[in-house]
Amino acid sequence: MHDPLAQDNRTDPQLPLKEKGSQRKELIRALTATLFFGAAGGIVTSILNNYLADVHLLDAEGRGWLEFPRELPGFLIMFVAGGLLTLMRETKMAALAMFFTALGGVGLGWLSPTTALMVAWVATWSMGDHIIFAVEGPIGLKLAKKGGEGRRLGHFGGARNLGTITGVGVIYLLSKWIGPRYEVFFTVMAGAAVIAGVLYSTLKIGKGEKRSRRIVFKKKYGIFYAISALFGIRKQIFLVFGSWVLVSLHDVPVSTIALLYFIAATLGVFLRPLLGDVIDWVGERVVLAADEILLLVICLTYAFATDIFPQHVALYVLFGAYIFDNLLFALRIARTTYLKKIADDPADITPTISMGITIDHAVAMSLPVLSGYIWEAWGFRYVFLIAGAIAIVGFFVCLQIKVPNEETATV
Repeated sequence: MHDPLAQDNRTDPQLPLKEKGSQRKELIRALTATLFFGAAGGIVTSILNNYLADVHLLDAEGRGWLEFPRELPGFLIMFVAGGLLTLMRETKMAALAMFFTALGGVGLGWLSPTTALMVAWVATWSMGDHIIFAVEGPIGLKLAKKGGEGRRLGHFGGARNLGTITGVGVIYLLSKWIGPRYEVFFTVMAGAAVIAGVLYSTLKIGKGEKRSRRIVFKKKYGIFYAISALFGIRKQIFLVFGSWVLVSLHDVPVSTIALLYFIAATLGVFLRPLLGDVIDWVGERVVLAADEILLLVICLTYAFATDIFPQHVALYVLFGAYIFDNLLFALRIARTTYLKKIADDPADITPTISMGITIDHAVAMSLPVLSGYIWEAWGFRYVFLIAGAIAIVGFFVCLQIKVPNEETATV
C-alpha cells in the first residue's frame, strides 16, 4: 500500500518538518490501532454464528432474539457517547471501547456456561463495538485534509481490513489445527483488542480542541438519520441472516466462514482506499444510491440462488454474495463524509454520528426478531424479499442527498 500521509505532506509544503513528523507518528499509531481493532472485529464476525449454533444451539428465531440485547448498547450509544464526551476526547473513548471488547471476548470464551451469561457477555462486547464505531470516523477525519476525507477514511478502512485478514487467518489456521475451540478463538480476539486499546490511549489527536457537544438532533441532518436507519437494516441482513443462510441451511463450517471473510478482507485492503477515492470523486449521493441497488441484487441472490442454480453452484453463488456484501460495507464511510460536509460545527460530528447509531439500532433491535419469526413461519426467502423492498425505498431516500458546493482540494 502507498504511504497514506505522503500526499498530505506534499500538498501542504508550509507545514513545519517537526509537525509533519508528529502527524506521521499519530497517523501510523492510529492506523496500527485500527489494524488490531479490525483483527478483533473480524474474529468475532467470522465465528459468532457458528459459536451460537454449536455451543448454545440457537435456531433462527433464537438468533433473531439475540439481536435485541446485542444491539441495545447501540440504541443507547447516543446517551453513552454523550456522557463520555463530557469526560474524555474520542481517542480515550476508543481505548475504553477496546477494554469492553476484550472483556466481552474473555467472557464469551471462558465464562458462558449458560445462555443468560452468554447474552450478558455479548452485550458487554457490543458496548465496546458500538463506542468504537461512534468515534472511529471522527478520529479519521481529524487526520484528513479538506477534499480528501473519503481517501483518508478509506485508508483506515484498508487498515481495518488488513487487521481482519490477520485475525481471521489466525482463526482459520487454528480451526484446522485444533478444531472449533471457541475459548481459544475469543482469547485471541481479546488480546488484539487490548493492544488496540493501548495504542488508542497514546494518541494525542484532538487534544486541546473544542469539546464535542453531548447530544445533537437537528432537522438539517434528517437525511443522515434516514440513511443511518437504512444502514441498520442492511447491516442486520448481512451480519445475521446472510451468514445464517450459509450456516443453518448449508452447514457451512466455521473454517469456511473464516475463509470467506478472509477473502473479503484481503480484497478490502486494496478496494477500500479506492472506494474512498470514488466517494471524493462522484459524491455521496451517487455512491449511497448505488449501494442500495447493489443491496437489492444481493437480497435477491440470497432469496433465489438455490432455485436458479444447481445445489453445488448455488453455494458458490452465495459465497460470492457474502463476499460482495462484505466489501460494500466500505461505502458506509460516505455517511461520515456527507455529515462532515453539511455539519454546522465540527463539534456536531461525533454526537450526530452517535445519534445516527442510535437510530440505526432502533431498527436493528426490532428487525431481527420480526425477521426470525418470518423465517420460521414462511421461510427464509421472505426475509430477503422484504429487505430488497426496503432497499428500493432506500434508493429514493439517497437520491435526496445534497451537499454544499465547494472547491475540492487536489488529492
